[in-house]
Amino acid sequence: MRKEPQRITDTLSRGVRLRCPACGRASIFEAPFRRRHGCPSCRASFEREEGYFVGAISINLVATEAALLFVYLVCLLTVGFNERLIFTVLLPVGLLFPVAFYHHSWGAWLAFDHFIEPLPKLPARRRDKGPANTSDD
Repeated sequence: MRKEPQRITDTLSRGVRLRCPACGRASIFEAPFRRRHGCPSCRASFEREEGYFVGAISINLVATEAALLFVYLVCLLTVGFNERLIFTVLLPVGLLFPVAFYHHSWGAWLAFDHFIEPLPKLPARRRDKGPANTSDD
């Protein structure tokens, strides 16, 4: 039986819902601001290499800038050019939005990356606790 190719909308939907982009069964976070290293269901690794998180930070940065621009334009249309009031509104948005959007930026980044190149699998767990090589070579 041939597996259908995964659509980007399915993958991004899983990421936005904070589910594993590969299988959609497990959450990518085990606690607030504590990301899992991999999916407990399908064993997909959520980190490829050091610096992998830069993509999630970039998504968060661009989304924050877009939110600030949107709020700024709404303020201009509603209160006019009142600098003090606009900056009073923009400061909390600029501080709170990136924190509130943190989880979703990670989900979006993992989903996008998984769509481009499937996430690698975590190494298999060893069942025995003994040494890996017992021969005397």
